[in-house]
Parts: sequence; structure tokens; C-alpha cells
Amino acid sequence: MSSSRENSAVSKDVRRRRLSREERLRQLLDVAWKLVSAEGTDALTLGRLAEEAGVTKPVVYDHFGTRNGLLAALYQDFDARQTAVIDAAIAASKPALKDKAAVIAASYVDCVLTQGREIPGVLAALSGSPELATVKRQYQQAFIGKCQAILAPFAGPQGISLAGMWAMLGAADALSHAAVAGDISEAQARDELLETILAMVRRGK
Repeated sequence: MSSSRENSAVSKDVRRRRLSREERLRQLLDVAWKLVSAEGTDALTLGRLAEEAGVTKPVVYDHFGTRNGLLAALYQDFDARQTAVIDAAIAASKPALKDKAAVIAASYVDCVLTQGREIPGVLAALSGSPELATVKRQYQQAFIGKCQAILAPFAGPQGISLAGMWAMLGAADALSHAAVAGDISEAQARDELLETILAMVRRGK
């Protein structure tokens, strides 16, 4: 019996070693998301993640360094998936302003709802940390730049103001999180964000 357990442990170790660094990171992030979803952000520690993922603590520390590093990585993972969804939807949409704006609104709200309550929990846990400030700023600037490029052809010679873009992003966050909390419906969040985007573009004409 002892020999069988030892062989099983060796087999698991071999499988662990076969994972590339990227594959290991993906595995750890997936396990972290499941932990946050099942037990909340407070339950997520590097030690607990190592235990749930079946790896040693040094492996987890090597990837994330600190708990804040892990939480920042989760936020970046969410952002990458959100960006991919929006890019694909924009590419497949019709060329009219309302269609492009509707895709931006729907994609943003859908991504936040898909992640449920986990993202607000991650953001709250990271509140005030340098890691979040850096990650969030990069995300905001990239999203604003993307939306400006998509919407610019429909604006007038004055273009779309940067202040307007920041206002749109604030509305997107507030409406999405209100939908997650159940204060408004998903459809209401999408429709209100769509109208906000259309009004912003039309002001530049």
C-alpha cells in the first residue's frame, strides 16, 4: 500500500514538472478564481492556493510574490478576457455608430457580470495597494484608447474629449456593478451605458 501511494505521489510530481510556466500560471489562476467564487477573497492566501492546486508554496510565491501580487494577477486575467471579448465583438459588428456603441456597452457589462461578485471582492482586497493602482491605471488607459479609436470616426472635428471618455468609463463601472448587486437589471445597465456613449459621441459633432 505504501509503495502504491509513493508511486502515485511520484506520478503527480512528474505531471507537475511537465507543465510549462505559462501552463502552471493558468492552473493557479483557475484554482484561485474557484476559491474566490466558493469562499470569497478573504479565503485566498498563497498557502491555501498552493494546497488547493497541489503544489508547494515556493511554486506559488515564485509566480505571484505576495498576496497582493496574486490579486493583481487575477485582475489582469479578468482584463485580458474582457479585452478579447470586446475585440471579437467589435470585429463582428456592423459599421454604424449605434452598433459599435452597443457592442462596447454590452461587452463591458457582460464581462463584469460573468465574473460575478469576484471582481469587486478582488478590487476591495487590493484597495490602496501599489499593485492595483498600476494594473487599474493600465487597464483604464488601454480601454479608453480602444474606445476612442472605435468611436472617433463618428465624432465631429472636435473629436471626443478625454473627460468624456473618463465619464463613460465611470458610468460603465458603476452600472455594471449595480447590475451585479441586483440594483438594476442587466438590460438596464446595457441600455443606459449605450445612451451614455451615444450622447458623448454626439457632443463632439
